[in-house]
Amino acid sequence: MGVTVLIPSTLRQYTERQSNIVLEGKTVREILENLKSRFPALDKQVFSSGVSLNLIFYINDQDTRSLKGMDTPVNEGDALSMILALAGG
Repeated sequence: MGVTVLIPSTLRQYTERQSNIVLEGKTVREILENLKSRFPALDKQVFSSGVSLNLIFYINDQDTRSLKGMDTPVNEGDALSMILALAGG
């Protein structure tokens, strides 16, 4: 069953247009490493470019920053949402 990663529409160009991807892992970090391994273009264009600093991750409806960040444990059936934080002035 795994953890379902919810991909925002602006990043689906790097995930073969998939909006939901089920991956295995025990923490947010492991899930994201598996996502980057599966979709190298996502890693190169998003995570390696520094955009990841503008991504906020939620497990179900909880902001991982208020939990254990990238080391937040995940369970079978959880949903990991990737939210793009926009900034500007």
